[in-house]
Amino acid sequence: MELPARKKFRQLMTGPRFIMALGVWDPFTSRVAEAMGIECVSLAGYQMGVGTVISEPLMTLTELADICRAVTAAVKLPVFVDAGAGFGEPVHVMRTVKELERTGVAGIHIEDQIFPKRVHYHKGIEHVVSREEMVDKIKAAVAAKIDPDFIITARTDAMATDGFAEGVERANLYLEAGAEMVMCFPNNLEEAKRAPREIKGHVAFVNSEGNRLKRPIFSVQEFSDMGYKLATYPTQLLCPVTQEIKRIITNLKTTGRSGLSQGDMIVWRKECEDLIGLDEYYKVESATVER
Repeated sequence: MELPARKKFRQLMTGPRFIMALGVWDPFTSRVAEAMGIECVSLAGYQMGVGTVISEPLMTLTELADICRAVTAAVKLPVFVDAGAGFGEPVHVMRTVKELERTGVAGIHIEDQIFPKRVHYHKGIEHVVSREEMVDKIKAAVAAKIDPDFIITARTDAMATDGFAEGVERANLYLEAGAEMVMCFPNNLEEAKRAPREIKGHVAFVNSEGNRLKRPIFSVQEFSDMGYKLATYPTQLLCPVTQEIKRIITNLKTTGRSGLSQGDMIVWRKECEDLIGLDEYYKVESATVER
């Protein structure tokens, strides 16, 4: 019998291998990832903010939970979710954990930034809360979860604002408060190598090739060699997909044709239909209303 997604994530977390949590933003991209053999997907705030044309800092808990439910209904993969700053103070964080746990996601990460989060975050302008406030949030999050397999990750942005040492100290405090993993943002290659050695627990990294802050990017093997447990990939699908959409629209506007082969498109359309399970629906209708 296949394990539930949350137990799969727990096994990945307790196992020896590095976890590549590929960034997706909706049920369809999640289904494509699953069909391609990806073991775990990440719903990052940046992707969901772009995908909904809202922007991550403006998303509500209800909007986030709706996306989570839609994605977990579409795939059997573990889904690792960006819960921002937890949508408020400790009591609000408890509500956030309860709502997101009910959607079926495997785990969430909560960051030590202010709430409401500011859009200037996208420019690299961080506003972190005190250590004490974040520790209280993590303790509240851990207390609120019901399923022991549901994983709470604490994210610290303090390496950018207050230096590497502060980020490491916060990470260790958050682990002591009950987080099972810490996500951090080393400023350079040397810090990236040191983080897994100095943080006393599982460490996650945001492997964004679209970041403009000169943070390093690594291969799966490099992450494994350095001792990271997980990395998310928030721009690797989103940005190229956007450019391909623009390319085809440009072709239509400038030449009147898409530039796509009809033969290819017929095959690709069938792939899309297979991904959403149309054949199963055809079978049911053929046995009932289309007899």
